[in-house]
This record gives sequence, C-alpha cells and structure tokens, in this order.
Amino acid sequence: MPPLEEDIFPSTPGKIKIERTHHYTMNRSFHRCFTSTTTMFLWALLLIALTASYLSIQSFVDSGTRFLHHPIPRDHVIIGGPHWEKKIRASAQVHRVHGLSVLVTGAAGFVGSHVALALKKRGDGVVGLDNFNDYYDPSLKHARRTLLDKHNIFVVEGDINDKRILVKLFDVVPFTQVMHLAAQAGVRYAIENPHSYVHSNIAGLVKLLEQCKSADPQPAVVWASSSSVYGLNDKAPFSESDRTDRPASLYAATKKAGEAITHSYNHIYGLSITGLRFFTVYGPWGRPDMAYFSFTQNIRKGKRITIYRGKNGVDLARDFTYIDDIVKGCVAALDTSGKSTGSGGKKKGAAPYRIYNLGNTQPVTVPTMVSILEKYLKKKAKKHVVTMLGNGDVPFTHANISLARRELGYNPTTDLPTGLRKFVKWYESYYVEDHGKPVKY
Repeated sequence: MPPLEEDIFPSTPGKIKIERTHHYTMNRSFHRCFTSTTTMFLWALLLIALTASYLSIQSFVDSGTRFLHHPIPRDHVIIGGPHWEKKIRASAQVHRVHGLSVLVTGAAGFVGSHVALALKKRGDGVVGLDNFNDYYDPSLKHARRTLLDKHNIFVVEGDINDKRILVKLFDVVPFTQVMHLAAQAGVRYAIENPHSYVHSNIAGLVKLLEQCKSADPQPAVVWASSSSVYGLNDKAPFSESDRTDRPASLYAATKKAGEAITHSYNHIYGLSITGLRFFTVYGPWGRPDMAYFSFTQNIRKGKRITIYRGKNGVDLARDFTYIDDIVKGCVAALDTSGKSTGSGGKKKGAAPYRIYNLGNTQPVTVPTMVSILEKYLKKKAKKHVVTMLGNGDVPFTHANISLARRELGYNPTTDLPTGLRKFVKWYESYYVEDHGKPVKY
C-alpha cells in the first residue's frame, strides 16, 4: 500500500502553545480566546473532535503499513519509460490466431503463476502484476517470477491499489481479459490482521474494477472468489445456488462482498464478470501456509503437526483440487467469458455475469491426507489432535461442479494421492535442506 502523503497526514499534529510567563497574561489570553462559556464549550468540542480524528487517522495509517507487511513505497515503484513499456508490450504480444491479451494480478502467487504459464504456452499475451508481500516467504514468489521470466512473462512489481500502475498498464496494452487472482488469502490470519483483507480483497478489487470499467475497450474480468463463501452451509455438495449469507470468517466475508461488488459493476457498467469459487487448491509451487505444505515440512523435520477435528469428534474434510485442474477451469472461464458491453464507463447492454465452483468433488479427511504424505515421505508424522477452534474454519467442503462441467467443460482428473505424489516430488527437488533450514530457492 502506498504511504499516505505527508502533507495530508503530518507526522506531528498541530499544537496550541500557551505561554507560562505570567498568570495575568495567561488570563488575558484565555479571555480573548474564550469570551463566553458557550465559546469555551464549542472549542472543547472542536479539540476533542480533532484529537479523535487524528487518533483515528494514525490508527488507519499504522494498520495500513501492516497491510502488506513490507509495503512498496510509491517512490520505489518504477513505472513508465520506453524500456518499461517495451517489456510490457513484448510480454502482452499475442502469438496465436484469436489469442487473448491478459493482465494476471497475483501473477507471482500460486494459482497466478500457473495460469500465466498456461496462457503463455498456448500463445496468449500475458502481463503480470504482484506486490510480493511477505504473508509467506517472498523468496518463493521471486522464484516463481524467475520461472515466468524464462517464458517471457513480465511481472510488474506493484499493488493493485496503486492507480498509477493500473492506468499506465491499460494505457500501454488494450487487455482483452483480466484474470484477477491477487488477494489476501488464509482463513485464520484474518484474526491477526483483518485490515489486510479489506485492503486487498475489497479496496483492491474496487480499484481494479474502476480501471476496467473506464477502459476502452473494456476487458472481461475473471476473478477468484472462494468456496469459503458457503460458510456455515451444511447442505452437501455445495452448489452455486446455495446460501452464502453466513460467512464463518472475515476472509469469506470479503470474498462474498467481492461477489456483490462485481455484480454491481456488471449491472451498472456492463463489465463481463466471472467469479470462480476455488476449493482447497494444492500442488507444486503451492502456498507454505496451507496444511498439506506445512505438514510436509514438519513431517520431514520430525516436528509435530497439529490436526484439527470437529467439536463432535468428526474429522475435518476438504475437497482438495489439484492445481492443473484449477488452471484448466480458469482458462476455460477466460475463453468463454464473453465481451463487456460498456465503453468509457457507460453501459451499452447486458453483459455476462457468472459464478462457478471449481473443485474435485471428492472430499478427503485431513487424517487421510496425512497418511498419504507419510507414505510418500517414508516417515511417520508426530500428530497432535485438537478440537477445532472458532477461528473461521469449517468442518467440510464439497463442490458440486455440474454447472462448470456443463458450461466450461470443466473436468478434474487428478485424485489426491496422485496430486500429493507430484507435490512431494516437486518439494524435494526444490528444497535442499541444511540442518532443517531451506537454503535453495
């Protein structure tokens, strides 16, 4: 998040200086300032209001600096210039008939890097955008960027909340589609840092949509919602028409808000919108905060892993979906997104608005997932089983993918044992450990 301008929010608030040289002089000063009891009362209210406003602003600024952990200073983000624009245009170059030109946000992330590579390999133009925050180890994100760079995909380092970058990108390239995957992920982390979710998942989404609706031509937008929107829904499997008004976490609430926000931009401005509800994505180059990844790390190191169970003693279950299947769903959504109908921020007709589940339809319990990892790692896990806390997690997820199967041709083919075998193979080739500490990235 760019730092707030110092001239708008000074580091030191203004102070009223009162001279203490003589009691009589002080009384005269007070007499001039406060000529009546009413005036004194009004001044007191004003001072209280100013103090409260300052403390509120300071709190916002302080929390804002924590949004991205180590935010990118505006002055350090280099955009524009002939060389920069040349790299953007080269990356966005389409190399197939009827190919797409796609802006991928969160391109150095897990799903974003895979989608960007898939698009580039088939001849589409791809430009990435990522802020490289340290929610998890940024070195993994930089390694993904190196991989993208080898395939001639340029990733701009910047935040989706930075309007300057968005304006410049759309000035240089008339994107046909936007694949919006930048977000603050994680259910439990919302308890520790709720502001980051509002910053990325709501404010960032609105900034991006504002740029898209003003573009000419308008791009179609495909974005990552989440299976978390189903919240406390106990009907299985989860269908797109099910209730989503009872989120169990702030993360889920921001994703549900995103669905409402994107609907309004579709209705008012004619943006083509497709929301994808991902179900527990896993695989090579994944996120270290995910259970399967952290379990792998700790099992190899002989450390204890914590396994949560439901309050009724039932094992938690997840509809684990392999990354390659998710990528196929994302690409199919882009290919069938239809066109936005607005121009310069004005709607000219109805545009598509779609929401799909992308899951595997085969929920697996967490203990079963651990057993599979033990098999491939050839090592038993030290398990610590505890009752699930009220931290935003839900007991199970299970996707009904009939709509995506029918309209996108989505057909997941990778079961959990196969997917985890591929993940472990990648993990062991990527990480070379020295005394339990990863040293190869």
